[in-house]
Amino acid sequence: MRRVCVYCGSNPGRRPEYAAAAGELADVLVRHELELVYGGADKGIMGVLADAMLEQGGKVHGVIPKMLTAKELAHQGLTELHVVASMHARKSMMAALSDGFIAMPGGYGTLEEIIEMVTWGQLHFHDKPCGLLNVGGYFDHLLAFLDHANKEGFLRRENRDMLLVDSDPVGIIQQFERYTAPHVEKWTA
Repeated sequence: MRRVCVYCGSNPGRRPEYAAAAGELADVLVRHELELVYGGADKGIMGVLADAMLEQGGKVHGVIPKMLTAKELAHQGLTELHVVASMHARKSMMAALSDGFIAMPGGYGTLEEIIEMVTWGQLHFHDKPCGLLNVGGYFDHLLAFLDHANKEGFLRRENRDMLLVDSDPVGIIQQFERYTAPHVEKWTA
């Protein structure tokens, strides 16, 4: 693994532990000599994560749609900033640049992006690890829903277990290092 994509909020959220976890994740990524790929913004958890990486000498690759740069959201101090035409181009480039995907607390965009990457893994479009950094139980309700989908026959257990979960940045990176993608021919229960 060389680069990890992190999806997270462009807002800070209401709890200080979200920003603290971003700083801790940056520490772990730098210690493991992993580069960061993220959405390119300088605001919210995204900005905290990028700044923490840069402060420690880590490499940060941002990918942002042109329309968002016009709103002055683009981080100007990154190792590399890719300005792309659309959200679709952003997600595609982030996926291509990355060897694994982590979601931290965020909103619709964060959820949509990590679920898309897990779906791509389920469909065998890639075999990269996908995980949730479950800061303060932020994703507990999502995990309960996924368990419900499994019980109701819409999600096989092997596919449910593709989404790795840890509340600790060290733990999620350790799971990534051990990850082997399941090869399930049928993806429904």
